[in-house]
Amino acid sequence: MESVRIPGTELVPSRVGLGTWAIGGWKWGGTDDANAVRTIHAALDRGITLIDTAPVYGFGHSEEIVGRAIAEYGQRDKMVLATKTALEWQEGSDGVVRNASAARIEKEINDSLRRLRTETIDLYQIHWPDPRVPMEETANAMRRLYRDGKIRAIGVSNFTSEQCEAFREVAPLHSVQPPLNLFERDAERDIIPYAQREGLVFLAYGALCRGLLTGKMHADSTFTGDDLRQSDPKFRAPRFTQYLAAVEALTQYARERHDKPVLALAVRWVLDAHPNAIALWGARRPDQVTPLDDIDGWTLEASDLRDIDTLIDEHVTDPVGPEFMAPPARGG
Repeated sequence: MESVRIPGTELVPSRVGLGTWAIGGWKWGGTDDANAVRTIHAALDRGITLIDTAPVYGFGHSEEIVGRAIAEYGQRDKMVLATKTALEWQEGSDGVVRNASAARIEKEINDSLRRLRTETIDLYQIHWPDPRVPMEETANAMRRLYRDGKIRAIGVSNFTSEQCEAFREVAPLHSVQPPLNLFERDAERDIIPYAQREGLVFLAYGALCRGLLTGKMHADSTFTGDDLRQSDPKFRAPRFTQYLAAVEALTQYARERHDKPVLALAVRWVLDAHPNAIALWGARRPDQVTPLDDIDGWTLEASDLRDIDTLIDEHVTDPVGPEFMAPPARGG
C-alpha cells in the first residue's frame, strides 16, 4: 500500500484510507456491528493504516465500532486515527447543525477519546466551518488540544482556501478534507490547488461517489429508509441515467485499457491526478474491501486522465455536486 507523510508531523498514513460513515449506520440504512468490526480488520489486513470517522456518523456509533475494532486488532501505534468535531445534534433527532464553538470542541474531544479507546487522536478535523462562530475561537480551541497533546495533527473539512487562511493565522493546519471523485470535482477549483501550494495533504472523501463508481448500480436500483442517496440528485431521474451511462463507459475503458474494474480506476484517478491525496474508501462489509487488491501496482498516465474526462463529458450533460449533504448553521 502506498503511503504519504503528513507534512509537519511524524504521521505516514496509507494513501487509501477507510471511511466509516456507512459503518455508523445513520443515512445508510443501519449497521451490523460485528460485520463492521470484521470490515475494519479486513481493511487493516490489506495495508490500510488510516481510519477516518466522526461523532456524527451514527451519533457516536461509528467511533464506538472503530474503537472496538482497534482494541481487538491491536497495533494502535501503526495506525493513523482521524476523527472530526464541530457538528452537534439532539439525542433522538436526525437534525444536525454546525457548532464550532470552543465549548463544543472541548466536549467532543473527550467523548471521541472515550469512544475510540485511545489517549490521542492522530488527526482531528473541523467537520464543517461554522459561520456563527469566529474562526479565531475555533482555531484557538484546536491549537490548545494540539499543544496539550490530545491530538497530533489538525485538519479541516469542507473549508475554502480563504477559511483555511483565516484558521492558519491562529493555529497550525496539516490537512484538508474535501469531497472529490470522478463526478464531483469542485474541489479542484480552489481547495486542492491551495493544498498543493501550501504543502497540505488532502483526504478526498466520497471517492466512489456513494457507490456509483463501484459499477454495481443499475437503472432499477432503489434506496430505502434513511439512505442519503434518496436525496442525492445523481440518483434521481434524469441524471441517474446519465451517470450510469458514464459508469458503463468507464467500466469498458478500465477493462480494455488496464484489465481493471471501474472501482479501481476511480480510486487510481484520485491518487494519480492528485499526488498529495489520500482516497477515502467507504465500506461496511468485508467483501467491500477485497477490491483494494486491484489498486496497487499500476498507474494512470496523462493520456488516461484526458480520455476519462472525455468519456464523462460525453455522458454527463447535467452534472451536479454534493451540495445536498451540507448541514445548516444553527438557526438556519
